[in-house]
Amino acid sequence: MTVSAQSRHSRGSSLTTWYPIDAGIWIVAVAAAQLARFDFDLVRENFGAGFVLAAALAPAVMMVSGLVLGLYLLRYVPATLDEAAALATAVALTSGTLLVVDALIVPRPVPLGVPVLAGTFALVGMWVARFVVRAVARRQASQTGSRAIVFGAGAAGQQLVRQLVEDPNSVYQPVALLDDDPIKRNLRLSGVKIVGTRSAIAQAAERYEANTMIIAIPSAASDLIRDLKGRAEAAGLRVLILPALQHLMRRTAGAEDLREINVQDLLGRQPVSLDEVAIASQIQGKRILVTGAGGSIGSELCRQIHRFGPAELIMLDRDESALHGVQLSIEGRAMLDSKSIVLADIRDEVALRRIFADRRPEIVFHAAALKHLPLLEQYPLEAWKSNVLGTRNVLQAAAAANVDMFVNISTDKAAEPTSVLGFSKRMAERLTAAMALEASGTYVSVRFGNVLGSRGSVLTAFEKQIRSGGPLTVTHPEVTRYFMTISEACQLVLQSSCIGSDGEVMILAMGEPVKILDVAQTLIEQSGQPDIDIVFTGLREGEKMHEQLFAGNEGARVSSHPLVSHAPVPPLHLGGGEDPMILPNTHDDALGLMRQAALNVIGHGSRRISVPSQRVSVESHVN
Repeated sequence: MTVSAQSRHSRGSSLTTWYPIDAGIWIVAVAAAQLARFDFDLVRENFGAGFVLAAALAPAVMMVSGLVLGLYLLRYVPATLDEAAALATAVALTSGTLLVVDALIVPRPVPLGVPVLAGTFALVGMWVARFVVRAVARRQASQTGSRAIVFGAGAAGQQLVRQLVEDPNSVYQPVALLDDDPIKRNLRLSGVKIVGTRSAIAQAAERYEANTMIIAIPSAASDLIRDLKGRAEAAGLRVLILPALQHLMRRTAGAEDLREINVQDLLGRQPVSLDEVAIASQIQGKRILVTGAGGSIGSELCRQIHRFGPAELIMLDRDESALHGVQLSIEGRAMLDSKSIVLADIRDEVALRRIFADRRPEIVFHAAALKHLPLLEQYPLEAWKSNVLGTRNVLQAAAAANVDMFVNISTDKAAEPTSVLGFSKRMAERLTAAMALEASGTYVSVRFGNVLGSRGSVLTAFEKQIRSGGPLTVTHPEVTRYFMTISEACQLVLQSSCIGSDGEVMILAMGEPVKILDVAQTLIEQSGQPDIDIVFTGLREGEKMHEQLFAGNEGARVSSHPLVSHAPVPPLHLGGGEDPMILPNTHDDALGLMRQAALNVIGHGSRRISVPSQRVSVESHVN
């Protein structure tokens, strides 16, 4: 049945179910009021034509009032104050209409007190009828539905419980509620009692013989979901969840919205509240250039920037296939003949200067980088060329074009770096800070952790291994990482561009770190292939057991946005202009130079790295 068909069916059921009951109650109420008015004297004249007129008019007016107020059109959540108020209003209109008609007719059909007294009797009768009918339906449902504990007694939880209780065909029957707010303890919602906090999950499951737990908090953070899932599964409960608010297509949450927990819930369910007015004023009508536009982060940045209406969006990448994909996703066509796409390599200093001088971008998001940690451990010279010299090339081209804002996309591996990737990205942060001292615009870096769904991410790797039948490879059973979705990361990058302080690094809040083993186990559960093995391979060269977002001496401070912090970055100069570009001869030279530059952070003054004499100076162009 379609949604519209369901809606029509439900409205019809409400009209055909409740209106006959209300009409009958009105007839009884008028009769009771008439009897009360005459001291319960059962004289025939008391139930003559006047009584018949009142008893016929009341149900007719009640139908009109109920339809106008939406009482019989399911405009109100059952058993709420809103429904009670609407019912009282409809009864008052009906009683008032009877009173006016009675006053205008001579002689009066019934005494003037009858409409008022009948309205009181009718209202009480309708409330009692609804309570009894719903109590019976609840008792019948409790005998057939899956017994469920509902966690979360907020607005969404209350709506869900009412929907489940009122629906006799619901496959889930709430038997207990849990909420971490101690003030709500022992309250009842639609007859279901709040029996404790999350610590009472196991006791509630045993006491109420529940087999399911429903997390009814659409905005629940990933760390809360992980904790609740662990506690519920330990108590032998199946765990279901309401999706995020933006995915709820219905006005109220119902059983059909419930689903199994997925890996995105566990890793990237942080609610992101943006100051879209500030972002729009920053981007609208501006010329924006994104490097690495074909990558996972770069392409999502382009899509989000596009919706804010820039004067021009310039998408730069060296991968023509990636440019084809991002143009198709934004423009709906990919002829590769638009000025919006630029094929260029950030290692090419001359090309970058020419592009920047020609297109004159006002804001630059620098997302181009090599990012695969184990590969860069083997080829540190490539990390130097792209992540260090490539960043310097983009910085200098931006400064020469007098850009207003430059945002360098960094990584949590730049905090206390131990890998080539971390060294090179920390150098990029310091180079950005150095340019902030020299250029007229604002130059900031943005640092965050692993991004769900990006090319080469652990999630993508696991999904591919599952399709191949396993095994899933995990480096260590205790290794943890920070995660967020691509969309969330890019939204906060845009927010950071509005609040970033010149020369600093903006650090995005990532929630609690997640065990990679938990990710692997969740994906195996969802795959329906429980026999897939997990193999531990050991930490690779340069890998940490636990990543960190801040270095110990950075002194991060909270910004004007609750999900963004910022910290100072010691600047670092690396040739350019009158100084030649430095190119190490070997992989070992590159690794040593990056380690020296990345870790030499004593003091916050402008520093230049020392370059041994055997290193070669190259004046302009590096491939």
